[in-house]
Amino acid sequence: CVPSAPRLPAASMSVVEHVREMASAGLHSNVRLLSGLLLTMSGNNPELFSPSQKYQLLVYHADSLFHDKEYRNAVSKYTMALQQKKALSKTSKVRPSTGNAASTPQSQCLPSEIEVKYKMAECYTMLKQDKNAIAILDGIPSRQRTPKINMMLANLYKKAGQERSSVTSYKEVLRQCPLALDAILGLLSLSVKGAEVASMTINVIQSIPNLDWLSVWIKAYAFVHTGDNTRAINTICSLEKKSLLRDNVDLLGSLADLYFRAGDSKNSILKFEQAQMLDPYLIKGMDVYGYLLAREGRLEDVENLGCRLFNISDQHAEPWVVSGCHSFYSKRYSRALYLGAKAIQLNSNSVQALLLKGAALRNMGRVQEAIIHFREAIRLAPCRLDCYEGLIECYLASNSIREAMVMANNVYKTLGANAQTLTLLATVCLEDPVTQEKAKTLLDKALTQRPDYIKAVVKKAELLSREQKYEDGIALLRNALANQSDCVLHRILGDFLVAVNEYQEAMDQYSIALSLDPNDQKSLEGMQKMEKEESPTDATQEEDVDDMEGSGEEGDLEGSDSEAAQWADQEQWFGMQ
Repeated sequence: CVPSAPRLPAASMSVVEHVREMASAGLHSNVRLLSGLLLTMSGNNPELFSPSQKYQLLVYHADSLFHDKEYRNAVSKYTMALQQKKALSKTSKVRPSTGNAASTPQSQCLPSEIEVKYKMAECYTMLKQDKNAIAILDGIPSRQRTPKINMMLANLYKKAGQERSSVTSYKEVLRQCPLALDAILGLLSLSVKGAEVASMTINVIQSIPNLDWLSVWIKAYAFVHTGDNTRAINTICSLEKKSLLRDNVDLLGSLADLYFRAGDSKNSILKFEQAQMLDPYLIKGMDVYGYLLAREGRLEDVENLGCRLFNISDQHAEPWVVSGCHSFYSKRYSRALYLGAKAIQLNSNSVQALLLKGAALRNMGRVQEAIIHFREAIRLAPCRLDCYEGLIECYLASNSIREAMVMANNVYKTLGANAQTLTLLATVCLEDPVTQEKAKTLLDKALTQRPDYIKAVVKKAELLSREQKYEDGIALLRNALANQSDCVLHRILGDFLVAVNEYQEAMDQYSIALSLDPNDQKSLEGMQKMEKEESPTDATQEEDVDDMEGSGEEGDLEGSDSEAAQWADQEQWFGMQ
């Protein structure tokens, strides 16, 4: 809110001009102290400063409060400043001020009223009072709105579900700044056609050298926002291979996210690793990266990633989500719930934080609360299949098979018939004996499209296990493991081999599974069960030892419960339930 003005000699400057100079120099703490004292003086002697000087002092004082993150106080002072400005506009006469130099053009260099309103809106957004922010910006006439005001309005309208108003504001940003790429992404996310968006940038693309990539970039992200992951990946890869855009961190991050959405964890992790090697301070997307590592059982890597991200910034959601994933996959659900809630506090639009908290609530038996979080995740990311998977798992956990079937069919129709949507629909069909054959047909279609899709292989193996077709299951799993290694597939193969009495190879498969994920309890149980069957005498002795050491184990369990209670208490303290 500080206008630039020619510098006067210090001796001829008024005290308000000194405040303005310090504000321009970024001396916020000094401005706060001096302006606070001067405002008190003005309150005790209203004739001391002119209306314009009072307005300036209030604005500069509010700016210093904004800098100190005292947003409520700043809003109060900005409101007083605007009231003072109204009073100022009613009178054309400027009263002389005691002890100050005569009125000069410099003393009339007032902070912009539009800028004051923008700062107020920023305060309201920080206080999560979006309606107030929209109201204050809506009060600015359209012709007086700067690009940053239109951008803030567009984002606020989008968050409030006012899509038409949001589109209008984003388009206004592009009209003024045709290379505003985030505004382009905003329009694409609101289903504006890529061709229409590209037409708004065509003049600048043609007039500036080396911008020919922009039309391809728009096309790529149009595919992203329509859920066409395959074409989005191919288009971004074509961009990334161009020499001028090679090793761009944003493109690599987008590729990593797209591979994740397409169910290709291996390539997703690879791209995330490339991105963070290029930018060791990268935060964006690291929550998804941490989730993938945790899902693969690489908990030590997840812990290290979380520590590194906290060292970069604890004011972003990503570090909290990564630590929450570590807790979730360590089966410390109360702590995961707390960390997910903390992440949502920092960024209410964090899809990964909502999924983490929803999964923790579901595993703690609080299914209805979990459903609310998964629905919000779907609202924010309607093209992400994992959001729907979480909601459907909640429906199945509460035996709401009909709701799960309706949702799975909607996803199938909305996102198209690909390996992921076919498998999701088959998963629900497997829950009802009447639709077992349909599940089989869907899984066969999914595996025809992607023979290596792990979730489809797991569900097909589950179906074959029910039918006791173990040889067919073994062939399916061996084929899936020919070009990849996965803990769950090795463990299921071990189970199938036990069923056909191939004990030694089963033991080998359990060992491989545990080498990939040392925390995989089912693989450990399978191995221990085989060991007990092989040496019943040793097993009896082990049971006796376990009985003797029972009190120690109970102590560990009690410790775990007390820790869960501690985190649950903290949730309540922070209002995060």
